[in-house]
Amino acid sequence: MTFSPQLEPLEQETGNRQFTNKEAKMSAVDGRLCEEFSLAYYGVCATGGMLSAGMTHLAITPLDVLKVNMQVNPIKYNSIYSGLNILWREEGPSALWRGWTGKLFGYGVQGGFKFGLYEYFKKLYSDVLVDQNRSIIYFMSSASAQVFADVALCPFEAVKVRVQTQTKFARGLGDGFPKLYATEGLSGFYKGLVPLWGRNLPFSMIMFSTFEHSVDLLYRNIIQRRKENCSKAQQLGVTCLAGYTAGAVGTLISNPADNIVASLYNKKADNVMQAVKNIGPVNLFTRSLPIRITLVGPVVTLQWFFYDTIKLLTGLPTSGGLNNHREEVE
Repeated sequence: MTFSPQLEPLEQETGNRQFTNKEAKMSAVDGRLCEEFSLAYYGVCATGGMLSAGMTHLAITPLDVLKVNMQVNPIKYNSIYSGLNILWREEGPSALWRGWTGKLFGYGVQGGFKFGLYEYFKKLYSDVLVDQNRSIIYFMSSASAQVFADVALCPFEAVKVRVQTQTKFARGLGDGFPKLYATEGLSGFYKGLVPLWGRNLPFSMIMFSTFEHSVDLLYRNIIQRRKENCSKAQQLGVTCLAGYTAGAVGTLISNPADNIVASLYNKKADNVMQAVKNIGPVNLFTRSLPIRITLVGPVVTLQWFFYDTIKLLTGLPTSGGLNNHREEVE
């Protein structure tokens, strides 16, 4: 009697990749918590996005408080240095941390949706739109993810802005949510949703696309090695460089909508058109821009750094470049 060796099942080429028993065993050996593009993988991405976004936004709460006040009262708060001094002198050091719960939980929820859904939509659109330009894939993926992320963020943002600029409104989310609902109803939480989309959709689309292309450029033209052939430190270095570039470019695009959001939430205007008229076309682009660049560049860099660190700790590759979806045909 002869015995033939048991063959491993063949991998099936479908939209949702089916992994072989051999690959599963290799995953356990190389320390991967899960396979790419599995349900657990998207869970890791969402968790990483939630932790990285929540903690980094919490860390820069004082600058965010100043930014919002500069947008609402630019005459009084006309520079970063003098603005911080005024807040400290008039209201004490605790004023710099107003709205910290909204930053931590609101942007944590937003980050979970944004990063987790971006990875999901990028794989989905890459499989469906096989011959499309990669920038289109990045734009569509980030925009799709950001729509859901901002719906989740909007109630937190509505309370946070009021807490930061109206000293007698509330202490934080705990008393801010019921007070806002009692005075303005459910619509009060979503008054700024469209301007929030106007701010975050262009920012997200530019930020993710710039990040992806920057990572690809760094590996191809600067390091001239494939990602998997680089050390973890080198991979995280690429992540930080690409992250800062993406944050700075995205800030320039989204600044007008950010000023409109602050104006609407603080009742400086009743609608978008009135806010644009009150602020002025030049001020839409320049008001609070220096502090936003100071804020957003490091924040986006830290988000990508923590996000990719979490991915590396679970055995997954860092973000960006061609390895995460499909190889480009040379």
